[in-house]
Amino acid sequence: MNVALNLVAVRTIIRKEMIRVLRIWVQTIVPPAITMTLYFIIFGNLIGRRIGSMGGFDYMQYIAPGLIMMSVITTSYGNVVSSFFGAKFSRHIEEMLISPMSNATIIVGHVSGGVLRGLLVGLVVTVVALFFTRLEVAHPLIMISIVLLSSIVFSLAGFINAVFAKKFDDISIVPTFVLTPLTYLGGVFYSISMLPEFWQNVSRANPILYMVNAFRYGILGTSDISIGHAYVILVVFVVLLFSACVWLMRKGIGIRE
Repeated sequence: MNVALNLVAVRTIIRKEMIRVLRIWVQTIVPPAITMTLYFIIFGNLIGRRIGSMGGFDYMQYIAPGLIMMSVITTSYGNVVSSFFGAKFSRHIEEMLISPMSNATIIVGHVSGGVLRGLLVGLVVTVVALFFTRLEVAHPLIMISIVLLSSIVFSLAGFINAVFAKKFDDISIVPTFVLTPLTYLGGVFYSISMLPEFWQNVSRANPILYMVNAFRYGILGTSDISIGHAYVILVVFVVLLFSACVWLMRKGIGIRE
């Protein structure tokens, strides 16, 4: 299959994904915006008044980048895992497998759909954040590149979850027992400098910490971790997860069984 046909296939999958997201926008876009609004009201406005400042910024300002990144991560992951598992469940994945499109094309198409939905929800949450606090982007290129890489990482992770899922309950296990705890412990609501040294070192094993802090650096110019380390970790995860997705598709694990 030549490059031109692959591009047509990718565009088709992305178009399908975006039509699905926009057609049911009340379920795909509105709930994250409402959830983040509640976070801003409860954590930022009510609790934030008692906390005061953190890292030299108003508490509402400090948590805003983390909440935006949290919405991007969870939405990107959720979009791909539900979409690809839905394709398996309804068995129209078989039409893609017997078509001339490559496995990489199927992966890129679904991951791109997850990234686009993640960025769309992130934009909506950013608009919501501006009603509560003032955000001035310190490093635009870092902000954009970090949010893109993070969205790709969790879209790929969602794809892997969908490959192994055998029933609808399986697509909620990882978000509930892995993704949510890692997100809450990823420095969204606090600086790890507040923790004892042992727990700071434990926190550095959490990849979401690097995404949240690098994104916060892009917006506010402050971070608890090295930005260079964040880029290395993100790129390594993208390469490893994409390679794993291609291998799983080639072996037909969870698809041809």
